Amino acid sequence: MTIWICGTCGVEHPDTSRPPAGECAICADDRQWVPSSGQTWTTPAELAADGHELVHQELEPGIHRLNREPAFGIGQWTYLVQTAGGNLLWDPPNHLDEALAAKVGELGGAAVIVASHPHMYGSQVSWSHWLGHIPVLVHSADRRWVRREDPVIREWSGTERILPGVTLVEAGGHFPGASVAHVASGSGALLVGDTIVPVAAAGWVTFMRSYPNKIPLSAGLVQRIVDRLEPYEFDRLYGLLGGTVPGDAKGAVRRSAQRYIAWVSGANDHLG
Repeated sequence: MTIWICGTCGVEHPDTSRPPAGECAICADDRQWVPSSGQTWTTPAELAADGHELVHQELEPGIHRLNREPAFGIGQWTYLVQTAGGNLLWDPPNHLDEALAAKVGELGGAAVIVASHPHMYGSQVSWSHWLGHIPVLVHSADRRWVRREDPVIREWSGTERILPGVTLVEAGGHFPGASVAHVASGSGALLVGDTIVPVAAAGWVTFMRSYPNKIPLSAGLVQRIVDRLEPYEFDRLYGLLGGTVPGDAKGAVRRSAQRYIAWVSGANDHLG
């Protein structure tokens, strides 16, 4: 039997003798895309043997991120947060190979795995098994998007303190269960997946239902994201594809939301 991985989003599917029939349901949704050339599938063995290199960065004490070069699938960075009660593997890798596994082990492994939203499920079950069948937390509102079922999966919602100084916050927007991880150390950091995305202009972020298909969120959903983050202090923000807001991140989210809401609500139509 083989674990099949979507060639576009990088999410693992059930281990079967043949690739899944039809398109990946996650990619067929309007937030993602299926290539015009058609659905493709790969396997962990093929990904491990494709000549990529490991990329590791220590962003600050206790927060690391990992990726591969060249990137695969959506190309997300995986974050590893170290705590006294065990580590968080956030937005788990969409592949598992010897070098990456060794680096994760060197950093202390992980006690829990969480994806910010379904596009980032990656190889979450494979990683859980390799790390000793640790829990994989999936937001209950997005449970239907899980492609590879396993007893390690546990649902959550709302807010949940999962490790010392690390709290999951249901932000919504991009997906109903789109979530961020608040790390309380120092002046606070936020791991955001693509619930919030740093943009080219320093100190600004944006919000979207679909980034590849350029589908915006409503003013109400963006305001709700800001409101749900209001109780938390965070000076730094780390995004899905490597973008960061290195200072005054909470201020960046607030002012970016105000700008976004003004444009989508029509307040700036006189400028068009």
